[in-house]
Amino acid sequence: MRAIDGFNLPAEYRALLRPAEAETDFRGNVHHLPRFFYEIGSWEEAHEIRFAPHFTLAELMLVDCREARLLLSEFPHYVPCAIVLLARLLEDFRREVDAPVFISANGGHRSPAHQIGGAKSIHVWGTAANIYRVGETFLDDAKSIEKYRAIAASLSPAVFVRPFGPERGQTNDHLHIDLGFASLTPRECSEAC
Repeated sequence: MRAIDGFNLPAEYRALLRPAEAETDFRGNVHHLPRFFYEIGSWEEAHEIRFAPHFTLAELMLVDCREARLLLSEFPHYVPCAIVLLARLLEDFRREVDAPVFISANGGHRSPAHQIGGAKSIHVWGTAANIYRVGETFLDDAKSIEKYRAIAASLSPAVFVRPFGPERGQTNDHLHIDLGFASLTPRECSEAC
């Protein structure tokens, strides 16, 4: 895997991924979009890369036809380097629940150009996952979501898990876990502009 400074991507990718651009969230807080990415050359490569014993990169970057631009549906793909932090969290969660964890399509990394949430979505940072099933349990009711929410929240004070409900910031058909607006600068990259 090759780490890439988003500032060095071709113009058409920079326009869609918007490296290090400021974005205001729903609460009015300003965050900078990811600047550093891993370059992924093919689905085969994404399936081979294991960021954790039970999670491949492919599971964390599966999106559907709502990825806004054809360019982002083809390879190479660029995923934020902080996605390795998400994989570690999901591995810890899997260990605690002692069962396979299933991430929904669009439930991992999405680009700022994706039609679900766009640049305001925490998924753009590669630090969020939407889990639709744990073992044989589908997460589509208050009891199952709250049970697994408590387990996920116990992993770290940095972990945010949406509560069950129909309102904004809640969920009623999956478990949303995130690490916030984390970014990661690979050792071989410089933050100097």
